[in-house]
Order: sequence, then structure tokens, then C-alpha cells
Amino acid sequence: MGSKPRKVAIVGVGHVGASCAYALINQSICDEIMLVGRTQERAYAQALDLSHCMDFTYTRTKIYTGSFDDCSDADIVVLCAGGYPKSGSNRLDLLDSAFELYRELIPRIMASGFDGLFIVAANPVDIVTSIVWKLSGLPRERVIGTGTSIDTSRLKTLIAQCLPVDPRSVCGYVLGEHGESQFPAWSHVTVGGKPILDILAQHPQRFSLLKLDDIEAKTRNAGWEIYQHKGSTHYGIANAIAHIVRSILNDDYNITAVSAILDGEYGERDVCTGVPAILTRGGIAELVELNLTPQEQARFAHSCGVLRAASAHLAL
Repeated sequence: MGSKPRKVAIVGVGHVGASCAYALINQSICDEIMLVGRTQERAYAQALDLSHCMDFTYTRTKIYTGSFDDCSDADIVVLCAGGYPKSGSNRLDLLDSAFELYRELIPRIMASGFDGLFIVAANPVDIVTSIVWKLSGLPRERVIGTGTSIDTSRLKTLIAQCLPVDPRSVCGYVLGEHGESQFPAWSHVTVGGKPILDILAQHPQRFSLLKLDDIEAKTRNAGWEIYQHKGSTHYGIANAIAHIVRSILNDDYNITAVSAILDGEYGERDVCTGVPAILTRGGIAELVELNLTPQEQARFAHSCGVLRAASAHLAL
């Protein structure tokens, strides 16, 4: 009795924001969801539609619209506002418009007295996470991007289809940019605790169709494949956001690949990119530094270089 409701504010009520709210409701992750949209009318319609789920869920989640001023008591603000890349472009091409958008939004959220955690889902997510961190003034552990969480899930799904096993029996991570320079750390991918490189070496004929280069390419291009067929990706990333929110609110100490600000980890500083992190009620408790092979370390450094070059012109 009298305990504070667990409140999540979602900024941006398009496909990703609305799907995120839907996932939070169906998984009974928080007590309240507040939607903040570009137009009050659309935010209201999304909240009204989502409120009609309650008769069919295990618990009641209060969902309503609000403003930036109402973010003051939110535990988490999820940032989904942004655009989709046009055909022939990539996520980094969204940077300048995202910078202008969040340069306006973050000071307004912070002016409300908000003192919780940001979860960033807007692309290019690694750089936008860094922008939000610098504009908010919050500690780095409290500004988290979805990063390569969805790419890691895609990797596990593809491996599981080839073996076949349950994707949750596959352990491993995609590192670096949520974009073209990402890569799986194959030296740390295991299936049922057994390194995948050992499995392939011991059973070359049985798993002859499992080509690591093909799986890597399909993982990297999965989002584009979906985008080309239906114009957006939102169910997968919505569940990735819900997973991160649940891990934080429940103080789960779950290890997930997210966009995190590096301060010496993996030999990198002042860059935000996808790495495994321990998620707790306070945000990122610790970044997990994998012992990468020299080739993987070089690929990681290259990916960080891509992100630095893309954001070098920003005036922060």
C-alpha cells in the first residue's frame, strides 16, 4: 500500500512506440504507461486503443497521454521518436534530423525534473544515445540504447533454425554499431554451452549448410529485408525494449547487448556502441568485456571509428 507506481513514459507513438506499449501491457511489466506524441490526437488514439486490451491481460496497466512536463515522476523514458531511412540510405543518414529533434526534446524532459533512466530506440541508436547522454547530464549508466540487442536476437534465431535448437539455448552477442559495421563475436557464441566453432569443426558434414559468413550477413541485413517488404520494423525491437525495461524495473541483473557509453572498456573511450551489459534498477551496473580475438578486436575498433566519423560534425 502506498508504494510508487512503476511508470514508463514513451516519447514517439508511431509503429515502434505503440508496439513497445503493447509489449509492456501484455507482459505486465509496469503499472503506468504515458504516451507523448508529436500530436495529442494520435497519442490519445493510441492510448485509447491500447486501453481496450485490459480485459484480456493478467494485470491492469494504466495507459494515458501526457506531456514532457509529466515525465518528472517517470522511472524510465523510452525514446522512440524519429524517422525511417529512405531506400538506398542507411541508419546513419538519419543522424542530422535526429540530432535536431533530440536537441529540442531532451532539455524539455529534463526541465520537468526527470531523474530516471533513458532508453533510446531511435536511429542511429548508438549516436542518439550518446547525444541524449550529453544533453541530459545524467551518468552514463542511466542512458541506454537498444543497440545490438535486436541484432543479437536475430543472430540467435538464425543459428537456431540451422541446428535446430531453441534460440534461448544459443548464447552470444553481436557487437559494435547497430548498423553496417556490426559483427558477431563468434569466439563467444555457444549452443548449450558448447562453442559453435567446436560444433562446426566436429560435425562438418552434418552442419555443412551452416555458413557463418551467411548468418552474419543475414543478421546485419534482417532489418532491411523487413523494411523493404513492409516499410518498418517494430515487433522485434518493441520486445527488445520491453526486455530492457523489465530487466531494469525488476533489478534482474540480466546481461543484454545494449548501446553503452564506453570509458576505457575494450580500449575505447567517448563512444557509444553495442556491448553486453548487466542491467539493474540503477541502469548499467557493469559492462561485460569479452576476451575478443585480435580480428574481433580490430572489427570492434573499426566500428567505433565509423560511429566517431559519422558524429564528428555534431556541435555538442
